[in-house]
Amino acid sequence: MATIKCRNITFDNIQAILFDKNGTLEDSETYLRSLAQKATRLIDAQIPGTGEPLLMAFGINGNFLDPAGLISVASRRETEVAAAAYIAETGRGWFECLKISRQALDEAEKYIGQTPSPLFVGSLEILKYLREGGLKLGILSAATTEEVRNFVANHQLSDYIQLEMGVDEGPSKPDPVLFLQACQALGVEPNATLMVGDSVGDMQMARNAKAAGCIGITWVGKSDDVRGADVVINQLDEIKIVEA
Repeated sequence: MATIKCRNITFDNIQAILFDKNGTLEDSETYLRSLAQKATRLIDAQIPGTGEPLLMAFGINGNFLDPAGLISVASRRETEVAAAAYIAETGRGWFECLKISRQALDEAEKYIGQTPSPLFVGSLEILKYLREGGLKLGILSAATTEEVRNFVANHQLSDYIQLEMGVDEGPSKPDPVLFLQACQALGVEPNATLMVGDSVGDMQMARNAKAAGCIGITWVGKSDDVRGADVVINQLDEIKIVEA
């Protein structure tokens, strides 16, 4: 059990911390923006006129990526469905729309390549610090489980991360069942577990699962993106162990 302090908020009797991946530990902005732009171009090439509204739906405005937008926080399945809905407005059948959407995202991922997105400054250090402090650590992401595993492997985080969990075919954030499943896998109770994330969905999920607390991280300084957090931080090193 540890006491964790963030700014002026203290969380007692903490055994574990779950982290989101995209936008929390991983600086994935360039990758996600490129993914959305490439997928949009592929869809627009097949169905002219869908490009501009699709980019807006993904949360892309010029070279700006909305950290609260679809491509930033939705699961892969949700992204496919949302894109397919725009395609469906052209009168095509729903299953054809899903196929076009899925294929475009698959092709875009292959085109962009497998170069890992960088960690945010301080991510490795905070994971090492917290793990050495006796806490169990996990990643609970809206990305697929495969993507989470690749992230941990690429950045050699396996010494610090005990749980690599994404969203596959089941429920997605903010469904609290994800947090409950993660806690069960780590062997801890929700009321002894903190959530660190960069989206409203992370906060809602943890709060509805009766987590010990919700820490919102906003690297870009937009506290609205983590509305519902118990405390909002701008750097991960603001998470401190004051008693272990």
